[in-house]
Amino acid sequence: MYTNLAVVVLAGLLGPLLASGRRLRVPVLVGELIGGILLGRTALHLIDPASQPFPVFASLGFAMLMLESGTEIDLGSKLLRDTAVRAGLAFLVTLLVAVPSGLLIGARVGSAHAALFVVLLAGSSAAVALPTIREEGLTGPAVALVIAWIALADAVTALLMPLALTSAGQIPAALLGDALIIAAAALIIVFGRRFFGSGPAQEAKRLSKQRHWALRLRLSVLMLLCLGAIAEHTGASLLVAGFAAGIVLRQFGEPHRLALEFSGLATGFFVAAFFVLLGASLDLRGLARSPSAIALAVGMALAATVVHLVAASTVGKQHRLSAGLLASAQLGLPAAAAALALATRSLSPPVATALVAGGLLTLIPATTGALLLARSATNERAALT
Repeated sequence: MYTNLAVVVLAGLLGPLLASGRRLRVPVLVGELIGGILLGRTALHLIDPASQPFPVFASLGFAMLMLESGTEIDLGSKLLRDTAVRAGLAFLVTLLVAVPSGLLIGARVGSAHAALFVVLLAGSSAAVALPTIREEGLTGPAVALVIAWIALADAVTALLMPLALTSAGQIPAALLGDALIIAAAALIIVFGRRFFGSGPAQEAKRLSKQRHWALRLRLSVLMLLCLGAIAEHTGASLLVAGFAAGIVLRQFGEPHRLALEFSGLATGFFVAAFFVLLGASLDLRGLARSPSAIALAVGMALAATVVHLVAASTVGKQHRLSAGLLASAQLGLPAAAAALALATRSLSPPVATALVAGGLLTLIPATTGALLLARSATNERAALT
């Protein structure tokens, strides 16, 4: 077991290695996927993602990935309030344009889950776009709109995606489970605000910091597991549970110390393991032998880019091209959809692989959009001096 775990951790190190490049900075999760692809079904067959305890680690990593995405959503932020109307309109336009495109793709694929393609086309990836925005130091009205737009798209598509892979007879139970998760998260916020301000809670916080108990981290993991348990017993999605847990943490401010602790636990192992194991479960050779799957990957990337460009041109006032390209970034949601589809056998392996490949292809226009925004900002600063 330890040998297999060491191989998974070693493969995950390819993520930071590729992301450290100066000229070409590859997102960490892309490097982790590549590491899994090289060691899994596609190439060396050194990792069997179905062997224990890999499914458990992958599930926890998936939940923590969604939690990290949820922490990007600050429901009370001034930015979200100021751009809520335009961001909502941008997402609505994206969804409306994605409907015919997604249904057409679903019909061509012959899938019974055509709604999944609609949801994926309308989504964005905070895990890809937001780090790019921070690294490039991008600011301004166009960037503010993109951030709010991506946050809204992430939240809505996180709720819709699992339902798109659920059979019609199971949708009511899944919706009930999602509602229970959301209600539980809301109760945690309400009672947590009262409890954490009390004297005993402050004393426990002081002792935890002094004696290195990591109580905040323990409570955060407990919350994630409890919400995950609701999903497990009701047929709801672990994606919704993780996302809701992240929103709860953001409501409590997610202090720097907790952020570091959770980053070490999640990014340092579980999330990396999820992407490595997902990469190991993909069969790129099978994708290469399937012209229809290749066409699906390219078609999803092109359609996602066009859909977001149309939305940006509709609601944007400036930098419409670059904003639309940046918002088209997708990877977390296609990866989650592929993992869920493979686990439930809702989609064939080539189609699931094509979804991830299509998400990877959207990084090209998204990176181009970030570079265009950075260049515009540089030119504007130069004009002022």
